[in-house]
Amino acid sequence: MSKQISVGIADMKISRQEGTLITYALGSCVGITFYDPMIKLGALLHIMLPEAGTATNVNCMKFADTGIRETLRKLYAFGAVKGRLICKIAGGAKMFEMKGQGGLGNIGERNVRSVKQILLREGIRIKGEDTGANYARTMVIDLTNGEVKIRTVGKQERII
Repeated sequence: MSKQISVGIADMKISRQEGTLITYALGSCVGITFYDPMIKLGALLHIMLPEAGTATNVNCMKFADTGIRETLRKLYAFGAVKGRLICKIAGGAKMFEMKGQGGLGNIGERNVRSVKQILLREGIRIKGEDTGANYARTMVIDLTNGEVKIRTVGKQERII
């Protein structure tokens, strides 16, 4: 049995060559996988919100902007090369129907939009995606080959 490393909410893990990284409960949150196939190095980031704004002394993995930057910094420190990175995203669901003109809007949609903009600015293309709709997902990356599976209750497992 290969090792399985769980990634919590507002968390990120990096590992190489064997086992899987898995995160649960991607509702409005977004899971982002990065994989360098040459050195079999992978990361899984589970963000909650689009941007840190003026927040200080908080967990940088909670936000798309700071979490992606820190994850990339660590991947590059471990030898990943930007041009080889395979990136996939999942989550960003609309889990609750909000009435009125509240400032929150669809946080899942805002998270996905923010993740895509940040990755574009970083020069990293998204190669697979399972976002939106109104259900939660589990995201798993296999570190031996970079395969990303999406599991959803009542639906067939998808490879993105």
